[in-house]
Amino acid sequence: MIIVDTALKKREAEGRPIKVGMIGAGFMASGIALQIAKSVPGMVLCGIAARQPQRGIDAFEASRTGETVVLAETAAEISAAIKAGQPVVTTDPGALARAEGLDAIIEATGSMDYALDAVEGALETAKHVILMNAELDGTVGPLLKVKADKAGVVITNVDGDQPGVQMNLFRFVQSIGVKPVLCGNIKGLQDEYRTPDTQRGFAEKWGQNVNMVTSFADGTKIAFEQAIVANGTGMGVAKRGMIGPDPTNKNPTLPLRPLEDFVEMLAPHIDPKGPGIVDFVVGARPGPGVFVLGTHDDPRQAHYLNLYKLGQGPYYLFYTPYHLCHFEVPLTVARAVLFQDAALTPLGAPTVGVIALAKRDLKAGQTLDGIGGFDTYGQAENAPVVHKDRLLPMGLAEGCTVKRDIAKDSVLTFDDVTIPAGRKIDAYYAEMERHFGLVPAKETV
Repeated sequence: MIIVDTALKKREAEGRPIKVGMIGAGFMASGIALQIAKSVPGMVLCGIAARQPQRGIDAFEASRTGETVVLAETAAEISAAIKAGQPVVTTDPGALARAEGLDAIIEATGSMDYALDAVEGALETAKHVILMNAELDGTVGPLLKVKADKAGVVITNVDGDQPGVQMNLFRFVQSIGVKPVLCGNIKGLQDEYRTPDTQRGFAEKWGQNVNMVTSFADGTKIAFEQAIVANGTGMGVAKRGMIGPDPTNKNPTLPLRPLEDFVEMLAPHIDPKGPGIVDFVVGARPGPGVFVLGTHDDPRQAHYLNLYKLGQGPYYLFYTPYHLCHFEVPLTVARAVLFQDAALTPLGAPTVGVIALAKRDLKAGQTLDGIGGFDTYGQAENAPVVHKDRLLPMGLAEGCTVKRDIAKDSVLTFDDVTIPAGRKIDAYYAEMERHFGLVPAKETV
């Protein structure tokens, strides 16, 4: 973002850095800490909330040398450390979010209730919220946007991760007068039956969380990612699970095909006069990255697009052949704080949700293990179907008890499970349905 780097340098020169708190100290969060400390003028990471405080300390010590990290329990203690310019670590995300002196909170855990503690605290104290948490965003993001609007702050997903990169490209395509009709994600693998056992080696090689890696491989992550793109653009899905052309047939040893080859596979599913769809492809080059298909109804402009090597249409392919995840997250913070601009945020009511399907045969009485586990995988589905048929959101599945035997690949519904008592995420989901009128009248009594 060319304008953002200039604005950050100005804040640095003025001695007024953007002050940030971060929830999480895992693989991506540690990278964000390093990026802010080493490569982003005009911004400082002041505090980290982590379930394991040593991981927060390690993230600071790996990025900021010669400073003593303070451990704190309350918002007052955290505020004092921020005022003194000392890096601070806490186990309480809500306390960090409510501390004085911060401009924004980055949420980078992939959790539900733990993340909501931070979001609530940030909105109560008028701080911008940057979500590197597609799971939370894809479950209750539209309601969080309503609450952020009331608080007068920005809530946004991030530049760098594939949804934010798609939205940047979507906005660019729109800005030149081309109508986006498909936002796409490029994957190297899609196999719904991958488990922590199959993905453990990869996770250990790269120092990543094995459940998160499993969610990448089994399609759950891309379902959440494309759901939040849909909710930010007003698009839908062509069918449950998306089209997902996969010429590799789940065999990563087969040669990659040019991304252009996939356009003709996706084209029959596009309504050029409709709101558009989100989807993905597997085994394309260049990749990994994202793409947008657009159309133009002016024959003279179509002539120019052909001259500029985008072909004869009717669909024109725009793509970004990389996504740099944590490297770009600070740019999202700057966009929110300095320009009140969201990289990706819901437009209104959800258009797409992520539902839970059985990864294996499930038995009555079994407690589900959640995202990236052995029991379920997520698929994207149009929101009207999700709510009308009372399909179980993947973001609510963890900890639910199965009431009856469920066959492999069956879609779970609210009637199939008992929801644990007292969780924030369930209350937020119910509130979102009521707010947007997504519950049938008999359900609202």
